[in-house]
Amino acid sequence: MDADQLPHLGTFCTVAEAGSFTAAARLLGVTQAAVSQRVQALERDLGTALFRRRGGRALLTDAGRQLHAYAQKILALHREARRQVGGREPAPAGELSLAASSVPGEWLLPGLLADFRARHPHVRVRAAVADTREVLRRVEQGKADLGLAGGKGDSPHLEYRPFARDVLAVVVPASHPWAGRRRVTPGQLCGQPLILREAGSASRACLEQALTAAGRSPADLAVALELGSNEAIKEAVLRGVGAAVLSRAAVQKEVEAGLLRALPVAGLSLAREMFVVHDRRRPLSIPARLFLDLLESHPCPPAD
Repeated sequence: MDADQLPHLGTFCTVAEAGSFTAAARLLGVTQAAVSQRVQALERDLGTALFRRRGGRALLTDAGRQLHAYAQKILALHREARRQVGGREPAPAGELSLAASSVPGEWLLPGLLADFRARHPHVRVRAAVADTREVLRRVEQGKADLGLAGGKGDSPHLEYRPFARDVLAVVVPASHPWAGRRRVTPGQLCGQPLILREAGSASRACLEQALTAAGRSPADLAVALELGSNEAIKEAVLRGVGAAVLSRAAVQKEVEAGLLRALPVAGLSLAREMFVVHDRRRPLSIPARLFLDLLESHPCPPAD
């Protein structure tokens, strides 16, 4: 590789980590044509294709993956040289795109983002909250660098790392006949009008899997209402529409205030892992690696 191609390595890495030329151009503050020209210059110099274009996405070829590993080392040496010679290391910058399902997105992510911003104030963060199915779709399509989800999908491209534990419970208002109980049985649960999350929610999948493992069918549940928001479900429970099965983290404030009661179900395993997810086909950007470091150094407490 000619020395005059070295400045293009940063652009190449940004495309590889962002997953598209359009996203890389936005991150770098240049035109998409400029990004394409820099990558094409590298490809001409090396005599090989570095990316495969597919549906608006840029996927690394085998040669591209090899170059990315070397480019990361070269750019790391460049940063180290600046730190040694200039007396300081450039602050990490760039953009981090996150997608999170309801429980991690609404009850864990705010604290994580506050810590992350305190550590890395120059990194811009965009976060979207959706159900688990949509979170995994966004990660696989390159619309999110990382996902925080309460369940796994079937895609062979996604890699999962547990970072927190969650526990579901039956939730009823303080005036409910069950409010004074220590637990309920699966039979009692199936005979009670229930408000559930929509299909695609990891909490609903956890409940259905637990019922199946206990010899019950999800079809036995008396579903009165399906809602796509934990907040909407809590409000419906408080209004007496029915009971619900929700994360203990989602109802902690209402339980402490004496408005709701959270009860375990005898014989049902309603504990689940929270996962951070990324697409192994796309190299992790520096901001994404920094966020993973944060998760590993500050594990979230269990929700039970």
